[in-house]
Parts: sequence; C-alpha cells; structure tokens
Amino acid sequence: MTPQPDQPQSDEQATDRPASPDEVIAQVRAELTGPGGPFEVTTETVPGIGGSDPIELSVYAQRLPHLRDVFAFAQAHGERTFIVYGDRRITFAEFAADANRVAAGLAGLGVQPGDRVAVLSQNNPEWCLAFWATVNLGAVLVGLNGWWNTDEILFGLDDSGAKVLIVDPKRLERVADSLESVAGLEHVVVIDPSGPPDVAGVDTRPFDDLVGGDDPGAPTAELDESDPAVIFYTSGTTGRPKGAISTHRGMVANLQNTVCALTANGIVLDRLGESTPSGPGGQPSALFTSPLFHVSGCHSTLVVGLLGGLKLVMVPGRFTPEVALDLIERESVSNWSTVPTMIWRTCEFPGRHDYDTSSVTSVAFGGSPSAGELQRMIRETFPNVRATSNAYGLTESSSVATLHLAGSRVDRPESVGLPMPVVDLAIADADGRHLGPNQQGEVLIRGPIIMPGYWNRPDATAATLRDGWLHTGDLGHLDDEGYLYITDRAKDMIIRGGENVYCVEIEQRLVEHPLVADAAVVGVPHPELGEEVKAVVELVDGATVEDAELQAWVGDALARFKVPSIVERWPGKLPRNASGKLLKNALRGSGAVSFAETM
Repeated sequence: MTPQPDQPQSDEQATDRPASPDEVIAQVRAELTGPGGPFEVTTETVPGIGGSDPIELSVYAQRLPHLRDVFAFAQAHGERTFIVYGDRRITFAEFAADANRVAAGLAGLGVQPGDRVAVLSQNNPEWCLAFWATVNLGAVLVGLNGWWNTDEILFGLDDSGAKVLIVDPKRLERVADSLESVAGLEHVVVIDPSGPPDVAGVDTRPFDDLVGGDDPGAPTAELDESDPAVIFYTSGTTGRPKGAISTHRGMVANLQNTVCALTANGIVLDRLGESTPSGPGGQPSALFTSPLFHVSGCHSTLVVGLLGGLKLVMVPGRFTPEVALDLIERESVSNWSTVPTMIWRTCEFPGRHDYDTSSVTSVAFGGSPSAGELQRMIRETFPNVRATSNAYGLTESSSVATLHLAGSRVDRPESVGLPMPVVDLAIADADGRHLGPNQQGEVLIRGPIIMPGYWNRPDATAATLRDGWLHTGDLGHLDDEGYLYITDRAKDMIIRGGENVYCVEIEQRLVEHPLVADAAVVGVPHPELGEEVKAVVELVDGATVEDAELQAWVGDALARFKVPSIVERWPGKLPRNASGKLLKNALRGSGAVSFAETM
C-alpha cells in the first residue's frame, strides 16, 4: 500500500533515504567502539593525573600494556622496509635488532629504568633507535628541540637531569664547550661524527659503538602503564620551557586512537560512496616530515608506523617541496601527515605537476584550523586523495585529541573534528563551569592520553590539570554534533609553522636591550606559517635602533623561529589597561615581513 502524502512514513520506510555523513560517522564509531567491537571502549579507575585522587576515564577494553609490546610488532613485519633515509633502507627486522643492541649499549653506560636519555638531532634512523631502546629499557626519552640555541639546550639537559645525550654533530657544536658544566650528564653519544668525537670533561663516543655484537633481545625490566616514557618540552608562559611527560598509557592510547580513526575513516568513505582510487598497492608508506621532538613525529608517526607496518620515508636534512615531491614519486607514498606550512608550500610550488603524486590517498595536518582553500589545493595537487583530515592536540595530550574524519562530504572545513574515542571534551567559562553547545570558552580535555604533569613543575601542573581535566588555554566551542572549533587562544601564544611561540619570553628578552623601555609581542597572519612574530617596542627617550640589531639580540638568546619578523616602534607608552595589562588587540596592526627566517 502506498502511503498518502499526509501520512507519516514508517521507520523502515524512513531508512530508505541516504544516510547523512554525520549519521554514517556516528554509526561507524558506535560499531567500532561499542560492546564487542574491535575498539571497545569502557570506563576504568586509573591513578590520578597530576597527583589528584584516582579518576574514572574512558579506556580501551583491550589494549597493550606498554610500548615494549608495541615494539614486538616489528618482528612480525619482518623483512618489509621500515625506514627509508637517503640511500639507507632498513627493514623492520634489522631495526628491531639494532634497537635491542642500542638498549644493551645504553645499559652498559649505566642507564637504568627511570633515567633520562636526551636526544638532540635532526630526524634520522638513530633518533628512532634511541627512542625505542630507551623506552624498552624503562628509561625516559627526552626530546630536545633541534632548533634551540645553546642556553635553551643547556636548560633542557639540566632540567631533565639527563644521564646520556645523543646528538648530531651540527647541534653538538652549539653546546660542546659547555657540557662539562651540566650536572648529571655522564655520556655524550655522537651520531655520524666527522672525526673522533671529543667533549672536554664528558665521556664521548660515536653512536656506532652502541650498535655492535649479536642481537641480545629486548630488555626485560618490568614496565607499567603509568611509567613515564617521554619528556617533550613546550615553551612556557614564564619564559622557560616546561617538560610535558608522556606515559606508556598515554602513548599507547594515542596509538589505538589513531588506528581506530584510520579504520573508521576507510569505512565511512566506503559507505558514503567515495570512489576508491587505483594505487600502486602493496605496503602503505608515509612521508615523514614532522620533527621527532614533536608528538606528531614521535607519537603519531614513529610509534604508529612501527605497529602498522608502514614504510616511513624520512626527509634527510631541510624540507623543500622539491624533495618531498621527489620522495612521494620515488617511494609511492600513500600518506602524508604534517603541519599546514609544509602542505601550503608544496601545493603552491610551481613545479608540483611535474611529479607523479597519484599514490597519495590521505593527507592530514594539525597545528592550526584549516581553510577550505587549503583542502581544495590538496585535492588539486594530489588527485587521488580520498580524505583530508585536520587534527587538534597538544604536547600535553600525547598528540591527537580530536580528528576531522572523512571530511570531503562533511562541510566543516574550519572544525578540528570530533574527540578521539577515549577522549572527553568540555568547554568551560572563566569559573570552570562547563558550557553547552555553541558557547565559547576554554577547551578542556580528559582521557588516558593526558600527561600526568610537567617534569619538576608541580606549580605549573596544578595550574594546568584540575580534577582530571587538562586546561588547554585554547578558546573554542562545540557544535550540536560535538565537533570542536578552535577560535582563539587564552594563552599569550603564537603558533608559527606548527611551533608554539610564547610571547612573554621574547618580550623579556627585548626589554633586556639597553635601548628598549617596553615591548609587546603579538602574532599576525601569515599565508604559509599561519602566524608570524611581530614585536612592538617602546624605545628609551631619544634612542634609535635598527630592526636587525633587535632581531640579532633576540636570536642570541632564543631559537630562530622566535625572532620577530616584524619590528614596529610605538610612539609614546605602550597601551595598557588599568591593571597594567598590554592591550594587544591595539598592537597587532599590520606590517610586511622583514626578516626571512630559515629553518
């Protein structure tokens, strides 16, 4: 019987209409994470984060207990290629054996569970080996920012109490004359030295000394989910970086979140009828461009790649669009996850169509909300991309907290997506009260991915972690379907090319200049970097100073990416409110980039 126009349709008839993307995503997530699903999510009481009482969190019912069990998957992938780096091609089996040798070598240097091993280097296989060797021992890997200058590096070594420093020659030059003064540092291990390594007052040896003899097998020290695995530094509002701790629990949860999201992405696209491109088939491969001292490079590329059997194609040396496109063509790269800056540069490169990019089916990026134009350019440059994914996360959240799934038919280009399966989101007002949909406030995150605290910083930990929630300092809102939008930052911070730049440390440096009476630092829009650093200075009466002098002054104390590209002189006193706070909205203005930063 045909229903009359004024009669309601039955439930069965209503299901004949095509499901919307939102409905498909909700269905797939429920199937994967519901009872009996391959990524079943349950709740469990875990030790309190930041020293608080035990809290109930969403966790995966079936999960690996620690990173050493993740490492065991390297053996299962056998003779498939794991890392491509220049002329070097390293199989999973070779990598696992070398990592075991490096672990034994570090143990021979006295490294025990809980000790810190710092790495200061560009991306290379040795960085990867050092990571797995360290965490498998139960020690803590300290990733030092490869763009830091001498003072920043020495602070990281002192603050972390590193027993061993693994370093490449270029970065060793910055600190070689000062390492003898670092308390607790006993050994320096140099990657590919051009000659016999030598640092006065500290035992120094080449990295190759750690990779010798037979494979001793993986270490056997007992590991726990709550054990620290990594310390990565994030710039601080007080002028000194803070070491955010990632536990084995947090890194494994991030890994499972990623695998679940990738699985969901494929299913959603299939159900939405997205065409599946014909690719080269075989082993999936990823272009590895994120720095390993960032959670995106270590947690979400290195760790995910080893579990998933990915071929990781590393860019040796500096990133350029030409190098990236050449590697994509030669290695049939299928996935690229990086910061928007690198995507923009590649999509705007005039010679991009001279390369075969047909193998690329997935592009993901984080570090800033994406524009619809960027997604359009990605599809124009990589014609077989099925999905572009934007992510949001912090060092304090062990990488990704939200992800924009299968977005080609989901019309939210400015959103950073839905929370990962074991992540809870909330939006809070200034008093900490949770707000409803479409109300702006501070973004809060809770889940097993959240750090237990900052290394040696109980004050900062208490300010950032409250009742199990990470207070991000970012402002945003959730829409009616739970998608997160980042709209501003409560912290005085700039995101420049994926790097966090805290204004206060640059301001503090500028006012130390004898001709600067006051200074304010703000972020201004930049087409590739997202934001650029602008300094507004109030000079002492009668003083004149060149931009280059002030930029060099900042560059002598801070990493180059923190050096202001724009310097503006303010007539009179800098504007402040009644409580003395700088009125930065009045200072942003506009200005042409005058300092070309090279990284």
